[in-house]
Amino acid sequence: MARLKLFIPFALFIIIGGFFYIMMDRINEGEYHPQALPSALVNKSFPAFKLPKLEQLEDTVTAADMLGDIALVNVWATWCPSCHEEHQYLNQLAQQGVRIFGINYKDDVFKAQGWLKQRGNPYLFNVVDKQGKLGLDMGVTGAPETYVIDHRGFVRLRFQGPLNERVWQDKFVPLLEQLRSEKQQEGTS
Repeated sequence: MARLKLFIPFALFIIIGGFFYIMMDRINEGEYHPQALPSALVNKSFPAFKLPKLEQLEDTVTAADMLGDIALVNVWATWCPSCHEEHQYLNQLAQQGVRIFGINYKDDVFKAQGWLKQRGNPYLFNVVDKQGKLGLDMGVTGAPETYVIDHRGFVRLRFQGPLNERVWQDKFVPLLEQLRSEKQQEGTS
């Protein structure tokens, strides 16, 4: 019986290893996305807010200022390593005509302003969410996170993690084409 106890750690190792192997296989096959936490906002209106604009702190903006066309809302901060990684890609998207609004999340305003001057500003405007209240209303779990809002202001997608070409093509392009089609159909009805 004492010898059998020696095999318990080995058996646990085999079970944990099998679980790990199954999960890695599901991730590689695209069946499971560890970053894809569900959002309570999908298909609901973007949360109401009235916050200062990062570029001109004396000006305030609201959710209504983002309405009218399909857009991305990108949650970012200077303290976020992945935000450094995705920023150049956001600049490329903005140069291609993609509408992007920023939410500077729990960040130092002056560092954020310097970041945009140094690295380029892909955003139509940035909201200063110093206390993280808007982020809390959105269900933000960290930065970066990117939301797609339709022309009526409904959240249609939440993506956690940095944007890159693969993610853009796989997750965003099909949805944006669908939303453009929906908007066009509404305009002709």
